[in-house]
Amino acid sequence: MSYGLVVTIRTKPETHAAFMEKLAANATAARSEPGCLTFDVLVHPEDPNQIMLYEIYKSEAAFKEHQATAAFKTYLAEAVPMLASRDRTFMTRISH
Repeated sequence: MSYGLVVTIRTKPETHAAFMEKLAANATAARSEPGCLTFDVLVHPEDPNQIMLYEIYKSEAAFKEHQATAAFKTYLAEAVPMLASRDRTFMTRISH
C-alpha cells in the first residue's frame, strides 16, 4: 500500500506568485525522490489562490524521508508562511 497526502491550500493574493515559485521548486525536488510516486499541483481554474496538492509516496517512511529533505525544509520555512490556509489529509492508497 502507498501513502497519500492531499493538501488544500489558499494563498494570499499578494504572495501568490512568490509562493508558486517556491512550490514549484519543492514539487520538482519531490518528483526526483525515489520514494515519491506522484506529486501533482492542481489550481482552481477560476480562483488561482485555491490550490490542491496530491502526493503519493511508496510508504509512510518515504514520506518522512521527503520531509527530511532540504527542499521540503526550505518550502516549510519560506513558502508556508505566505499562505492564508493549509489543510493536510493523510490517506493510504490500496492499489496502484
